[in-house]
Amino acid sequence: MPVGTAGTVKAVPQDTLESLGAEIILGNTYHLYLRPGHETIRNLGGLHRFISWPRAMLTDSGGFQVFSLSALRKVTDDGVRFRSHLDGSSHFFTPEHSMDVQIALGADIAMAFDECTEYPADRNRAEESLRLTMAWAQRSLDHFRAHRDEVVWRDEFQGKTQNLFGIVQGGMYTDLRRQCAERLIEMNFDGYAIGGLSVGEPRELTLEMIAEVLPLLPKDKPRYVMGVGYPDEIEQYARMGVDMMDCVLPTRAARHGLLFTSEGRVNIKAKRYAEDQGPPDPACDCPVCRRYTRAYLRHLMQTGEALSGTLNSIHNLAYYLGIMQRVRASLATQP
Repeated sequence: MPVGTAGTVKAVPQDTLESLGAEIILGNTYHLYLRPGHETIRNLGGLHRFISWPRAMLTDSGGFQVFSLSALRKVTDDGVRFRSHLDGSSHFFTPEHSMDVQIALGADIAMAFDECTEYPADRNRAEESLRLTMAWAQRSLDHFRAHRDEVVWRDEFQGKTQNLFGIVQGGMYTDLRRQCAERLIEMNFDGYAIGGLSVGEPRELTLEMIAEVLPLLPKDKPRYVMGVGYPDEIEQYARMGVDMMDCVLPTRAARHGLLFTSEGRVNIKAKRYAEDQGPPDPACDCPVCRRYTRAYLRHLMQTGEALSGTLNSIHNLAYYLGIMQRVRASLATQP
């Protein structure tokens, strides 16, 4: 799922995302809450209409962004008080408030408000984080079910219903992860996510946590691993049974000149591409690879042209989405 933090997948127009085959994109609750504000978006017809995106959309809870503001936040049982990274203003997020914001945004999938555990974290810290996550999950679910029908969308952009996913936390302790998963399943969410990964732990540990939790989650509901990953990782996780993944990496790397290709990673800023008339990826059929050369993409990076980020991002997203298309086709042919 391409990440559209502030109502846009950076540098890529919505019609281009559609042509690349993106079926669902993400919106970021924290950033949209601060600008332009969830009430403004609701008054404008919801996030789908506001950004002109007629396909599915998922909003995160804001928990990870608040987690990343470690020097600007204070966590209590009630919720998290934090200061805006924009102007220093004070805000208080509770599970109920996160649900209200996401209901106002109108995404097809909303996420329960959770407390993301940093890495490394000792067991006492992980247990406290898990306690908050499970308590907040129940509060999120109760509030969401009580209020999700209060906003009625009546246009072609908006889905008919909103769904809520719970998030499995527990740090890097398999027994805590198992405990969290079992409790969330009892709550009967519409889908389940594995959170608190890609926060600095070794890849082997990420894989261990996914392998531990995934078999516990219901196979008849979506299973989502948040914030991953590199191309080989997403293919590996998909073949393990993960249904949904997201990551800013394809577009963030693109803006810094890193392209993912069938021949490996390409740093398009490198001098050796200055006169390279070949496509970014000879095996890729995306609009960028059909039309432009490595030499031109390097030139755009060297001159600081805005088009650079757009073309690089289109290619990387096409590469990622192409991996998922091939995985889906492969799985569809298995008995």
